[in-house]
Amino acid sequence: MPDPQSTAPRVAAIVLNYNGPQITIETVESLLRMDYPRLDVVVVDNGSTDDSYERVAAAFPQITQLRIERNQGISPGINLGLCWALEHGHDYVLVLNNDIEADRDMLKELVAVAESDPSIGVVGPKTYYHADPQRLWSAGGMLRFKESVTRERGDGELDRGQYDRDEEVDYVNGCAMLMRRQALVATGLWHPLYFLGVEDADWCMRMKQQGFRCFYAHRAKLWHKVSFSVGVYKPGRTYHTGRSTAIFVRKYATPRQWLTFLLFYAASIPVAYVRELLKGNQKAVVQKLKGVIEGLRVPMTAPPPLAS
Repeated sequence: MPDPQSTAPRVAAIVLNYNGPQITIETVESLLRMDYPRLDVVVVDNGSTDDSYERVAAAFPQITQLRIERNQGISPGINLGLCWALEHGHDYVLVLNNDIEADRDMLKELVAVAESDPSIGVVGPKTYYHADPQRLWSAGGMLRFKESVTRERGDGELDRGQYDRDEEVDYVNGCAMLMRRQALVATGLWHPLYFLGVEDADWCMRMKQQGFRCFYAHRAKLWHKVSFSVGVYKPGRTYHTGRSTAIFVRKYATPRQWLTFLLFYAASIPVAYVRELLKGNQKAVVQKLKGVIEGLRVPMTAPPPLAS
């Protein structure tokens, strides 16, 4: 009888870190506790300006750590890890935030769903808020063309079994997504046009154009320390999310979805400005609007080839 440890698909887990050594160490500890026989953990240091690289190396001499000298956004860092995984012959790549805690059986369950159908190109887990362990953060991603083009299904709901079914979804959030090698080769790398926000949804859209599907695996569980890695409603973040949202709408929206997007922005920006003005944070709204304008006029480019 074949040894499951020798026949299980090989998986590379890619964790992107920028100036978050302790939270990254906790995430890697969680991954190393998972019950999966053929897992390689890779931390990509995305131009950290603190002692992240040294601390992670000291804590985990057995894992691989890659380094980028300057932070150029999420996609270039993830792409470095994706290329490493492909070069080393992995069957799947598990892309993860650096602020998560994985259930012991999470990877096993994700792989089981992916292996059930070769048309499944990417799979995501049932994700909970770490601070409220029974409250859902995501049961698969949904696309909408409003102020935000993405929405996490079940966000804020208590888990009462209402999403206890493996099923196809619009996209899988990059907080945790298991990517099939064949889907990655067919689709290509993440697009660096997005500095922060919807780069995961963009990859899923491109993947679906290649004939693959996005799936949610309800038995795979993960807890997310939401907003730790990217902060809260701050000017730097709102600029990039606004810019990324506008780029995504340009690429994928129908005329009707374009109209919905513009109407929601026209209505939401004044409300957000008043809300943040009361907090002394109105600059975040101004930067968001600037980001949207920039995203509507930035030149569109092709994603980088796998060889880069």
